[in-house]
Amino acid sequence: MSVFTSVSVPQLQAWLKDYAIGELLELKGIASGITNTNYFVTTTQAKYVLTLFEHNSLDELPYFIDLMSHLAAHGIPCPKPIADKAGQALHTLNGKPAVLISCLKGQDVSQPNATQCAAVGRVLAQMHVASLSFDLQPNHHNSHNPRGADWRTKTAALVMPHISPAEQQLLSDTLSFQAACDLSALPSGVIHADLFRDNVLFDGDEIGGLIDFYYACHDVLAYDLAIAVNDWCVESGGRFDEARLNAMLGAYHTVRPFNTAEQAAWPSLLRMAALRFWLSRLHDKTFPQAGELTHAKDPDHFQRILTLRTLG
Repeated sequence: MSVFTSVSVPQLQAWLKDYAIGELLELKGIASGITNTNYFVTTTQAKYVLTLFEHNSLDELPYFIDLMSHLAAHGIPCPKPIADKAGQALHTLNGKPAVLISCLKGQDVSQPNATQCAAVGRVLAQMHVASLSFDLQPNHHNSHNPRGADWRTKTAALVMPHISPAEQQLLSDTLSFQAACDLSALPSGVIHADLFRDNVLFDGDEIGGLIDFYYACHDVLAYDLAIAVNDWCVESGGRFDEARLNAMLGAYHTVRPFNTAEQAAWPSLLRMAALRFWLSRLHDKTFPQAGELTHAKDPDHFQRILTLRTLG
């Protein structure tokens, strides 16, 4: 969530004429994150988040808008897309697809405790269960993971010449492991795919909302949990904090217990999840995108996590 595409106050005022949300009071860029352009938009009625999509086409976005609307209607704390007077939520602004969503209460936490990790595990399982009915709707299940195995293989080829021999060996070994790993029999459905600490808002120990659903897709459900624990439940060196890990896993399993196949695949899923984010951070570091307020994340952190998950 950075600012790559600038929006001025007069531009936004003209754009908001189609909405019944009051007069614009403040426009403020959001600096955290690395993929889309985001602003806080405050009007005389409420506070919203404006997102301009830097990589998605207009045709790709109804999936995410419909998903957030579905989850919100099923009690999952997530942003609600705001429709204009004609009932449309998706538009263009400065040549980019754009959407206005509700602004949830709370803030992200950099040092989560076990209670907060349990809350994340519980709501993630609830999201997985609630999304099953969404997944039954026509074509929704066809939203494949844009950063799945094929993307990991292609991105590895791009970054491979730019990393050290030791890193090249780790990457090659993990790609070989990935090629031999068959996850096709595991339960699948809609996953968030990026439920890091900066994508959950807390009000004390209570979740105010899950945000940034723009990597959501159809994939292995347990893989989504692996992504989460690799961020929420690790110490600075990448090792698991057992109290936080047990809290998140226990809360998730209370709502949606793993079956035998998921339990057996769990170490492999942790490894694949670590590879995905090491590669994305390596790519962003190697091929940086220009922006006013950008914060590239350290790939070394996920290299350490991947090494530990490889060792078991």
